[in-house]
Amino acid sequence: MTVNVLGISGSPRRHGNTETLLDAVLEGAREAGADVEKIVLRPLEYASCQGCNACHKTGVCVLKDELTEVFEKIGDADVIVLASPIYSMGITAEAKGLIDRAQYLWARKFIKKNLYYTAEHIRRHKGIFVSTAGLGWENVFDAAFPAITAFFNTTGFEYWDNVIANDLDRYGGIAGHPTALTEAREKGRDVVARLSGLQDPEDAKT
Repeated sequence: MTVNVLGISGSPRRHGNTETLLDAVLEGAREAGADVEKIVLRPLEYASCQGCNACHKTGVCVLKDELTEVFEKIGDADVIVLASPIYSMGITAEAKGLIDRAQYLWARKFIKKNLYYTAEHIRRHKGIFVSTAGLGWENVFDAAFPAITAFFNTTGFEYWDNVIANDLDRYGGIAGHPTALTEAREKGRDVVARLSGLQDPEDAKT
């Protein structure tokens, strides 16, 4: 099987530390044979969730903008690599806007009850969180994890792993980190290898 990997950059800064780390994950995935695509949220025209709760009745978001296609791509992906730097101890506004717009999927799962991800589906769909921080605090990423967890749960992906690098102020940026980029490429290769090795349930019947 060909593994489809979708990278989503939630950094407002192009080609900075976080997007560079994301690119390393995607490079590893491409080396392992995956089809890879990257979406950068910053230039897209989209609105944040307006809290109207219309999707609780219809299961459909009333907002139609450039995030609409992004969610279609998320639905087609086997791996989502969501990247956001840590700003003020949390994820960026760009990343949070994406996560909040997934409310219509939450409504389908828990209110409309017409969306269900089987255990097999989740096993075959992996989510990776990529993040960087200037601070060296060990807990600098802690506030980001709940929102990332909610996003992967809502979209039907197993929260598989993190690719995170802190203390970048001391290292002078991601290029100065001794291991982060190498480990990121390895993570990209690893997730593709794991999914490629899973036998399709239909194949198991033959």
